Amino acid sequence: MHPDLSTGAAWMAGEIMPISQASIPVNDWGLIHSDITYDVVPVWDGAFFRLEHYLERFFQSMEIWNLDPGLSADEIKLALQALVSATGLRKAYVAMVTSRGVNVVPGSRDPRDCRNHFFAWCVPYIHVIRPEIAEAGAYVHVAKSVRRISPGSIDPRVKNYQWGDFTRGLFEAKGAGAETTILLDGDGNVTEGPGFNVFVVKNNRLVTPDKGVLEGISRQTVLDIANELGLDVEVRTLPLEELQQSDEVFITTSGGGVTPITRIDDYIFSNGAPGEITSTLQKTYFEWAERPENRTEIDYAP
Repeated sequence: MHPDLSTGAAWMAGEIMPISQASIPVNDWGLIHSDITYDVVPVWDGAFFRLEHYLERFFQSMEIWNLDPGLSADEIKLALQALVSATGLRKAYVAMVTSRGVNVVPGSRDPRDCRNHFFAWCVPYIHVIRPEIAEAGAYVHVAKSVRRISPGSIDPRVKNYQWGDFTRGLFEAKGAGAETTILLDGDGNVTEGPGFNVFVVKNNRLVTPDKGVLEGISRQTVLDIANELGLDVEVRTLPLEELQQSDEVFITTSGGGVTPITRIDDYIFSNGAPGEITSTLQKTYFEWAERPENRTEIDYAP
């Protein structure tokens, strides 16, 4: 009898197992040093969305951090396909991960002596902001007790698990009654939030930060959509004051696509409802998820 994998599964060393059985050693540098990178690709209606873009960024992250699990992009793609197929999930959140691994030389503190390894896991689709809240527009808090870690310390282009700043911001936001948080950089400019990029709309023009942020695939998808729709876009520094004076605000994330933000602290946007441009982009985003060129179909055959 095969185990039920519909609540989550993992791929480790070529084996697929219930996610509850997946583990890494307690002395894996990915755990003890957060020396690890990952990426997350969504599955919509039985297909990966823009999988090649996520794989390209994943390999870029590994290159920047000198990680090599010894697998090609095609091999990782096959692992992800097998993993999702085994779960039967047609709407899923799929993570691909490479860790520094365990140092195989006793007493060594040289990261080059670690054996890097790849694993993946898959669970039913996760929303950064719950759909029932996102539908009406979410309330977000700008963190005051913490700033986003400097790009000079951690390259924001590398997706990573070092969430100390985000977690502090989330505790502050939850204490204020907000759904999530946005962090500023050391100069008081908007960066990003835990798992999402930030966009504002002012006078029918989109603006999104250019520094201190992960170059999100959902962010890039919105930039591509905006280009197709003929919308003006600026990728540049976004001061907090400009965020507060915007006509509309939304976030982009693999965990929900385009999500409207109708309140940030004491500032209300688009009369407390999703704005016109935000709604158009949200609708178009999901239309793009159905385009054949953006889909990598999953074979669910037994």
